[in-house]
Amino acid sequence: MRILLTNDDGIDEEGLAALAEGLKREHEVWVVAPDRNRSGVSHGITMHEPLKMRQYDKNTFSCSGLPADCVITGVKAVLPAVPDVVISGINRGPNIGSDIIYSGTAAAARQAALFGIPALAFSLDSDDGSWRYAALTDFAVRNLNSLKKLCIADVFLNINAKSADSYNGCKLTAISLRQYQDTIHLYTAPNGQTYSFFESGCMQTQGSELSDFQAVQDGYVSVSPVFAHPATVSFADISLDGISV
Repeated sequence: MRILLTNDDGIDEEGLAALAEGLKREHEVWVVAPDRNRSGVSHGITMHEPLKMRQYDKNTFSCSGLPADCVITGVKAVLPAVPDVVISGINRGPNIGSDIIYSGTAAAARQAALFGIPALAFSLDSDDGSWRYAALTDFAVRNLNSLKKLCIADVFLNINAKSADSYNGCKLTAISLRQYQDTIHLYTAPNGQTYSFFESGCMQTQGSELSDFQAVQDGYVSVSPVFAHPATVSFADISLDGISV
């Protein structure tokens, strides 16, 4: 199987290397990943400047752009043919619930799905700051074919798990809602320029027993199907009654 591998943490990240090493045993793996950390960039693309590419070996490239840029460039310019699957990750940190709106990891998988290519996004949560990628890498390698089959048209899979040596199993999960209690501080410097400083706050997550958040908390691998394209939204319960032109 021909695989395009990318992430948003950057070309030198351990999670990307773990996946690449595991997948290379049985598959043709191409890596096109950002040349530096691009976390939280969502689905941004670079339109008005060229992207700088660096080749490390025959199948490994870094790109000065964003994760979606890496998928676009990889599919349209770097790989010799369209990949059978695009895999993003393993991300250092979870992409649960509302995180997928902001996540460059999820955006890379979403871009592949928009191309009609099966896509998987893998992310790891940690309670103690340790990052053990082996168990999730093994899950990805052993189940690649089955996960790929779940990627129906316009759907990619968002997959999360704890940093652990083993899991209780895997669950098909719904996407939870996260609310970020972040703070913005304004500071006026001596030169008169005002600066905005971001301070991370507590996070509140709402979701049922079937949610991605709960599955990860309970020691399972969470597998969430995500619609990549807004055209897949149902309008069955929406009406324009009362709106006039």
